[in-house]
Amino acid sequence: MSGKSDATNVSTLTFEAALKELEGIVARLEQGQVDLEDSIALYERGQALKAHCENKLKSAESRLERLVQNGAQLTAEPTDLG
Repeated sequence: MSGKSDATNVSTLTFEAALKELEGIVARLEQGQVDLEDSIALYERGQALKAHCENKLKSAESRLERLVQNGAQLTAEPTDLG
């Protein structure tokens, strides 16, 4: 596998960019027209992107909870992001 996704460090991606790339990887793998080595590389990249997106979401949720806790009359409620 070559190209932009190899050169881009996952940790530098925004949530939106990582999610878009992950969606592209899923689409390619679902087509079933990728050879074995590329499939493995795509899967590994997808796993890294998934973990990155999960971390970004957890961080955002934590920030929102802190904001809510600092508000006088607001309370934190569970967020369903899935």
